[in-house]
Amino acid sequence: MMFTSTGSRGLYKAPLSKSLLLLPTVLTVLLTVLLPQYQDVFTYNLQAIRQGKQFWRLVSGRLICLDLKDTFCSSLLIYNFRIFERRFGSHKFASFLFGAWILSAFVDLLLTEALRFMFELKVDVLPAGLLGPVFALFVPFYSSIPRVQVTQLLGHISVTNKSLTYIVGAQLLTSSAYMWVVACSGLIAGMLYYSNKLAVQKFLRVPGWAARCGSTLLEPVFSDSEPTAEAPLGMGATLDIQRQQRMDMLDQQLLLSQLAHLRRNAQQQQAQTGLLNWNRFFPTLRHRGQNQHREGPQPQQPTYMHPPDNTAVAEEQVARLMEMGFSRMDAQEALRASNNDINIATNFLLQH
Repeated sequence: MMFTSTGSRGLYKAPLSKSLLLLPTVLTVLLTVLLPQYQDVFTYNLQAIRQGKQFWRLVSGRLICLDLKDTFCSSLLIYNFRIFERRFGSHKFASFLFGAWILSAFVDLLLTEALRFMFELKVDVLPAGLLGPVFALFVPFYSSIPRVQVTQLLGHISVTNKSLTYIVGAQLLTSSAYMWVVACSGLIAGMLYYSNKLAVQKFLRVPGWAARCGSTLLEPVFSDSEPTAEAPLGMGATLDIQRQQRMDMLDQQLLLSQLAHLRRNAQQQQAQTGLLNWNRFFPTLRHRGQNQHREGPQPQQPTYMHPPDNTAVAEEQVARLMEMGFSRMDAQEALRASNNDINIATNFLLQH
């Protein structure tokens, strides 16, 4: 499962995701427990925006959740979506959240006006918090993260590596009466920004100076130490389960090391040969010396098993990896080395 390999890393190389987990949660607890008299300032009141011209509520009402259940569900989703900060970098990830936050505000106003005009449904207050960008992240999650089956329930219901995230999103969707309006706004904003049909990424992005300032402020406070190479095994597991986990881990490390060795050899050959591989015709002195001293019985050396070059590769999996931004050659090499296991191939390409 894709998130299994990255889950052991926690919030490593994701300072923005960590800050979005901690700061809004602390502020929500303060407003709901200690300072309930100030909740009205952070209420997402559309009627006050339209009639009272209180446009500042488009900012204050869309930053902090006033419901602990919404805070918990959105924090779980941000934790799962931290992979996008690792993949795209904190600057691009922040630009996506900022662009989706701006676009979802306009879509909120348009949707509520459309509901009032078409169905005479008057929506005065929407759920508060950073919910629009959270729902917007489902767009790249659906488009770029491969769907891999983990198990089946009752022989018909397929459980994948993405099922838990969708369940948490459904729980957040049903937390209040008009959460579906915020969810639709976030999904529309996410599609507009992710597809860049209207060139919104050119205008709605975090400036470079702001990203540098944020990196200077956030990384010393919210950065995590580099994780160890091996993920700890589950507590309380039986001996057989631990052995199986260890074997799976070693198999994955072997496949990744084989692919890394193969790619290094290919790069060295390409750098040394140019148009012709002269080492095939004129071996180096080191290889000549080895050939001259091979007269007599030689101890058997362990052979290194390279991934077969003629392994059939599924074009559907190659297309999925290419949609994630990898080249066709790298995708094919990774799939061949991992025996068409798209999880191992994706993990290797993300790590190298």
